[in-house]
Amino acid sequence: MTTSLAQRVVAGLKDKIFAGDLPPGHKLPSETELVEEFGVSRTVVREAVTRLRAEGLVETFQGRGSFVLAVPEPTSFTVESAAIRSHHDVLDMIDFRLGIECEAAALAASRVDAAGEQSVRTALTEFTEAAPEDAVEADFRFHRAVAAASGNRFYLDLLDSLGPMMIMLPRTRLGDTHSITDAAHAERILREHDAIATAVIDGDPELARAAMRLHLGNTRRRLDAGKR
Repeated sequence: MTTSLAQRVVAGLKDKIFAGDLPPGHKLPSETELVEEFGVSRTVVREAVTRLRAEGLVETFQGRGSFVLAVPEPTSFTVESAAIRSHHDVLDMIDFRLGIECEAAALAASRVDAAGEQSVRTALTEFTEAAPEDAVEADFRFHRAVAAASGNRFYLDLLDSLGPMMIMLPRTRLGDTHSITDAAHAERILREHDAIATAVIDGDPELARAAMRLHLGNTRRRLDAGKR
């Protein structure tokens, strides 16, 4: 009971902090005032303040009381493709994508709806039919469609921050046998994309994760072999 009451006080004070009614540096109301405002005991008030301290929203000074700390400003996480220049950077980017896109594919498979299914199908068709000069953009749109199907905007934001350069940069470091104009290589990439799309559309998270890992893992192996 005490815990639920404390949570109510925490929620009420958070609302005031985020609304600016209790700005950074402002002293929290006294225990007596909080007891009266929320109709709870001093024990509940103390537990609520302890929780706010644990969340980094207030700081307590002996003999002075508790004060609101500054709420961190929201920041946009971006990955600057222009800063990815060396072969090592590109390998690191693939490793980063492995951690992100495999889970995005699995989540997409578990959440895909009719709109997401159609988007993934369309992106796969566009990639299949793309002329060589349009392949990079089409490849990126496919990966973006899978991320969008996850329903998690953070996956989409990450891919958008990389943009088509996440496809282009690895390709510029591969030889002619791994060019999109090479029929055998193009067929391999298409099969890998098709496996991802099929798993997502079929709603199979584990298979979707594995298919994306195979696809990006193959890209990394080709890149790693190319630096030797």
